[in-house]
Amino acid sequence: MKAVPVSEFAAQVDYGVTASASNDPIGPKMLRITDIHDTGVNWSTVPHCAGTTKGVQDRQLKVGDIVFARTGSTGNSLLIRDCPEGAVFASYLIRLRLQPEVADPGYVSHFFRSPGYWRQIASASDGGVQKGVNASKLKKLLVPLPRLGEQRRIAAVLDAAEALRAKRRQALAKLDELTQAIFHAMFGDLATNPRGWSVRGVSEFVDAFETGKSVAAGPDDVPGAFRVLKVSAVTSRRYLPSESKPVPLTYAAPAKHVVRAGDLLLSRANTTELVGACAFVESTPENHLLPDKLWRFVWSEPRQVEPLFVWHLLQGRRVRAEIGDLATGSSGSMKNISQEKFMRLKVPVPPLSRQMDFVARQRQLLEFASTLEDAAADVDTLFASLQQRAFRGEL
Repeated sequence: MKAVPVSEFAAQVDYGVTASASNDPIGPKMLRITDIHDTGVNWSTVPHCAGTTKGVQDRQLKVGDIVFARTGSTGNSLLIRDCPEGAVFASYLIRLRLQPEVADPGYVSHFFRSPGYWRQIASASDGGVQKGVNASKLKKLLVPLPRLGEQRRIAAVLDAAEALRAKRRQALAKLDELTQAIFHAMFGDLATNPRGWSVRGVSEFVDAFETGKSVAAGPDDVPGAFRVLKVSAVTSRRYLPSESKPVPLTYAAPAKHVVRAGDLLLSRANTTELVGACAFVESTPENHLLPDKLWRFVWSEPRQVEPLFVWHLLQGRRVRAEIGDLATGSSGSMKNISQEKFMRLKVPVPPLSRQMDFVARQRQLLEFASTLEDAAADVDTLFASLQQRAFRGEL
């Protein structure tokens, strides 16, 4: 299958609008890097474009466009499948519009999530504090491009596999909803605390937080080598050890940086919506390490709380809002909360015996969730195999 540079099938490659974002409906919707997620875009939360009209007309999105992150999550892309009329994209995104008689957006979008694409992005990214890809480098990326009909057939196969992956994720989400319902039934709405549980400061039941360090990337696929977690290992509120990267083979990892079963991990730095996201470690490979942006709770003795209870407590809307308020950093960018500020949080704490009853029920659900996750992992493996075969011309 012939590999073709993006420039040969691109109709347009553009940078976005430089403008302020506003929650007031004073202009068109303006898509930002932080609005792009694996599941797509929730347009109801996307802000409006304020302060300028320059270039807005030329930067309107339409179905079939593909947008790329220039910085931050460099190379992350999204196929626009739907968008409000007149919606534009912000300056830290690049918009690729294809020649429809040459390239199918669905096919090209799938390639832009494949290992072959990411290898090119890694070699094309500029160095520095924050890596980035510009339009000229994007145009040079090579895409295996069969005839248009074949592109559409491959895209349909990968779409079907992707839909199956989505169903597995939805099943896990439904299980989370059941857990939340049990939590609410046992403890009430802890945002208003109608049952009058004792309100305590985090410092009363947490002694400290342990963290790791930032480690340079090392060679991948080395059996048994240490891997350091990414922040994304906890941002879904479920522990994902696969969200990790290898470290150099010469790195001597301190024992206190090793992640252990039973840990409760929290993201001290993230976007406004995700700072303070946490996940409970039910099980984990022995070679995974804490990074500098994740904390491990060190509980006071004798133990006054159950980690699984605290995990759910910290996902409550009131607590999430308070963490966001205590964190520093501008809205829409990376925010950070200090240990000193986190210790100031005050939360309702039911009796330990009541927490233990909840944990017993939660563990039953975790066992079921583990089965679902195994099934999801199998589907992910199938999808990866299909992806590799598709872009080698073997599908």
